[in-house]
Amino acid sequence: MDLQQALRGITTPLVTPFDPDSSDVDEPALRNVIDRLLENDIDAVFPCGTTGEFASLAPEERRRVHEIAVDAVDGEVPVLAGAAATSVAEAVDYAEEAAEIGADAAVVTPAYFHTANAPEGNQRFLERIADRSPLPLLLYNIPACTGQRLEPETVETVAGHDNIVGLKDSSGDLEYFLSVMRRTPEEFRMLQGYDALLVPALRMGADGGVNALSNAVPEQLTELYEKYDGERGDELQDAVSGLFDACATYGFAPAAKTALEYRGVIPSDAVRPPLVEVPADGRETIGSAIDALI
Repeated sequence: MDLQQALRGITTPLVTPFDPDSSDVDEPALRNVIDRLLENDIDAVFPCGTTGEFASLAPEERRRVHEIAVDAVDGEVPVLAGAAATSVAEAVDYAEEAAEIGADAAVVTPAYFHTANAPEGNQRFLERIADRSPLPLLLYNIPACTGQRLEPETVETVAGHDNIVGLKDSSGDLEYFLSVMRRTPEEFRMLQGYDALLVPALRMGADGGVNALSNAVPEQLTELYEKYDGERGDELQDAVSGLFDACATYGFAPAAKTALEYRGVIPSDAVRPPLVEVPADGRETIGSAIDALI
């Protein structure tokens, strides 16, 4: 599996569908999402990320979601397994488990809740995970959820580690993204996680995107990646940004599920507490944004 090549396209951070009655993971619905992504030439999948509500999954559920993803893609695209944790040991455990299942890489954030109390804290945290992980690591900068950003200087330092291959940036800060890109080697993959900035990032040299909206509109996101450097790229970015704005209001896990339900891909947009489903007026807004895009 050519991980470096796959990270030059569009990766989907998978939703985790739930049965609305039992709240169990809806395995057939998850498989249906993945099948549709493969049909639309998505380059990689990322289960158990923020959009996948990993923080609301029990450890055995995280394992099962990874197993389903690996089985469903059947070697067609890489699986980037979510391994975010607050301790080195736990992150390594998730990475080891993902390797046993057959995933191709692990995705890690800085530690959350007890954040780094000095600049070198995140560096030590990430390097110690990388030293012990059997899988290559993709770093994930999402300060809104972790309470801190991965400083450009930190990313520059850890990018020299043989087992750290790139960064997904969901900060929404294009200046930060470009700063990290200037500081890291050409082979270090820079992936834009803020859908509304995908075209600007690609035009500035980004390798690809990890985009929640690709769950619901994969055909448009893959076309955007292919045609970003032209008028069609501008048109698609404008339309994607409209859907992005609608989804951002309600949170991307609930909104992506609403969009998938609207398109008939999953039977329910159920989420787990503390998240709540998108209200009726929001569902209408998201539906209208999808209609404008497709």
